Amino acid sequence: MKTAFITGITGQDGAYLAKLLLEKGYEVHGGVRRISHPETTRLDILGITGKVHLHEFDLSEQNNIFRVIRDVAMDEFYNLAAQSFVGTSWDLPIYTADVDGMGVIRVLDTLRTLRPDCRFYQASTSEMFGLVQEVPQRETTPLYPRSPYGVAKVYGHYITMNYRESFGMHASSGILFNHESPLRGKEFVTRKITLGLARLAHGGTDAIQLGNMDAQRDWGFAGDYVEGMWRMLQQDEADDYVLATGVTTTIRDFVSHAAGVLGMELVWEGEGVNETATDHKTGKRIVEINEKFFRPAEVDLLIGDASKARETLGWAPKVDIRQLAEMMARSDYDALS
Repeated sequence: MKTAFITGITGQDGAYLAKLLLEKGYEVHGGVRRISHPETTRLDILGITGKVHLHEFDLSEQNNIFRVIRDVAMDEFYNLAAQSFVGTSWDLPIYTADVDGMGVIRVLDTLRTLRPDCRFYQASTSEMFGLVQEVPQRETTPLYPRSPYGVAKVYGHYITMNYRESFGMHASSGILFNHESPLRGKEFVTRKITLGLARLAHGGTDAIQLGNMDAQRDWGFAGDYVEGMWRMLQQDEADDYVLATGVTTTIRDFVSHAAGVLGMELVWEGEGVNETATDHKTGKRIVEINEKFFRPAEVDLLIGDASKARETLGWAPKVDIRQLAEMMARSDYDALS
């Protein structure tokens, strides 16, 4: 039996990855921040809370990292924990840099000292591409981050590469494009959309407040992407891989896909901050634009080329954007029923 350790195990990706590894026969340990009662809602939903071993773990505390890695005989380490909300990174830039950047080297250096044979996965992100230098983006695309979050993740990405090349560690980075699910945090735009639509479908009257409707993202299903993470650590040689669908969708179209499954027919009118969406059937206002949700530096177009992952890992996404939007909208609607 292999043993895996997952930081951020109570998050969206951590929960799906823990479920996958349990199904593969792993003993699964996970790190949670020190609070009186760990938030295990996602693990509860997947029915695996009692099957994983939870440890207090803080990426900003070196002694804590050292003790946990010393005490858990792990074969694989998945670093998924982060301050992962891009908008918040402008409000907490130093904290974001410490956790998302320096936290990575704290783990890597401890593994190098205590468990040099442990395989390591770093959760990199398409946000590192930022002001994109080529379309689509692949592993060799120059990085140009446009947020404190993206900048911090660039450091984590390159230090992982550096430890692999300098010390021969089996350390891989997954450059994941946006991946969503019904377990996505409510502060992320896709979940904000589907939860808002569910409330409106149940008789609510508050329109969803959104920002740049023309921003385009490559959205996939988180349950597909965690399998790619696992496949990276099963390779003989460590490397970096883009995981993406290769299909780009605007915020506007995501709203329309999700609204459709709840029986709404959206009519879009106006431009820029004056744009609105109304349900043709009821006349109810569904979307309004609020300038406070525009980013200081926008990332307009992200679309990934996962050819390397497809050819080397045998990985491909199974859920498309319409299925994803419908899955999330139905889940939020049913939860409010």
